[in-house]
Amino acid sequence: MRSVTYSMGVSLDGYIVGPDGGFDWTTPDDNVFRFWIETTRKLSVHLMGRRLYETMLYWETVDQDSSLDEATREWVEVWNPLPKVVFSSTLTTVQGNARLLSGGLAEEIERLRAEPGEGDIAIGGAALAAEAAAADLIDEYQVVVHPVLVGGGIPFFARDERQVDLELVETRTFSSKFVYLRYRVVRPAAV
Repeated sequence: MRSVTYSMGVSLDGYIVGPDGGFDWTTPDDNVFRFWIETTRKLSVHLMGRRLYETMLYWETVDQDSSLDEATREWVEVWNPLPKVVFSSTLTTVQGNARLLSGGLAEEIERLRAEPGEGDIAIGGAALAAEAAAADLIDEYQVVVHPVLVGGGIPFFARDERQVDLELVETRTFSSKFVYLRYRVVRPAAV
C-alpha cells in the first residue's frame, strides 16, 4: 500500500509561511533543490490545497524561459507531468496535469492507496495536511528545516492537541545550514 507523506520546508520555529504570507526564506541551496527533485521522482501523485496549487502554478509555464539553469529544467521535467489533485471549494478549473476535487480527502486517499503501482502519495499545504492528520491518514512527516525564525504565520503542524508518536527514520544535513528530518508515524499493532 502506498504511503502518504506530508513534506514541506519549515522554519526552525515551525512555520511554512511567515506572518506576512511570505516564504522567500524557503529558497533552497543547490543540494536541497536536488534532494527535492529526487524525492519528487518517487511520487505517484501530489495532493494539495488551493493556496499551494496557486503557488505552484508558476512551474506550469516557466519551462518557456530559455535562461533556466539545468537543475530548474530538471525540476520542471519532474514536477509538471506528476499527477496532482487539487482540493478547493472555490476554484472551478485547474491547469496542467491536475484534477479538481471539492471534498472527500479521506476517500481520495483510500482510492489512491488501493490503485496498483508504486510511488508515494504526497500532501502539500498545512490545511489539507491537518485534515489528513486528523483522520490518521499520514504515514510520514518529512521536513527540511530552514535556519530562520519567522515568529508566526501558518504552522507546519496543526494545533489540534492530539499526540502522534513518531519514529525517526532519517536525518540529513545540507551544507551545514538545512536539516532534513523524516519521521514515520508509529501506530499500535493490530490485535
